[in-house]
Formats: sequence, structure tokens, C-alpha cells
Amino acid sequence: MIQIQPKADALAVTLSVLCILHCLLLPVIVIAMPSVGAFFFADEAFHIWMVVAVIPVSAIALYSGWKEHKLLKVAILGLIGLLTLTCAAFLGHDILSESWELSLTVIGTLFITCVHIWNYFLWKVELVDEDDEIRTF
Repeated sequence: MIQIQPKADALAVTLSVLCILHCLLLPVIVIAMPSVGAFFFADEAFHIWMVVAVIPVSAIALYSGWKEHKLLKVAILGLIGLLTLTCAAFLGHDILSESWELSLTVIGTLFITCVHIWNYFLWKVELVDEDDEIRTF
């Protein structure tokens, strides 16, 4: 049987890293090369498309991992990261300031990235006892 969870975790981490790079590096690139601002990834809609891509991938990976390790902490922290990222993308410039939008995006993305790495690690170890302590063979 093909394990989708580790591949989904890897894809979610990749999307999260792309999101952080976009948020942190794009302003510098636009200042250095103003023509970059005309491309799609410089538009606010890019945030929404990234969230639309991240939510299903993260949900699949976190749910698949949770079915194996049953750690509710992983799911809750993943949900917090996804909600934070969603708020940053959909509230954006209209309600939040640009610095709040950037801060929430980076915080949400870091949450999601860390949770997916943790989820992958728990899948790799393959055994978690009832006290949430990881045991290896």
C-alpha cells in the first residue's frame, strides 16, 4: 500500500517554505527589480492560492498521521497554523496592516512546517505509547 502521509508532509513543508520565501524575499526583489511586481506571485491573490493549496495537503497529511500515532497535539497545532495562515491570507491588507499580515503568515507557516516535520518523524518512528513518549526499536 502506498503511504500518502509522508509524501503529503513533504509537500506541505515545501509549500510552507515557498510561502515564507515569498513573504520575506519578494519585497526585496520588487525593490531591486520593479518589473517583478507585475507577475502573479507578487499579487495578493498569490497568498490565497497558496492557502488553497496548503489546506488540503496539510489536512490529508495530518489526518493520515493522526490515524497512526493518535497524538491530538499534532492535529491541534496543525490546525492553529492553518487558521493563522488563513487569517493572514484572507484578512490581509483589508483588515490587518502589512506588518501584521507578514507576521501572521510567517508564524502560521512555521507552525505548519514544524508540525509536518513532527508528523513525519512520528510516522517514521512508527510507535508512540500512551504517554506520548516516542519509542524506537
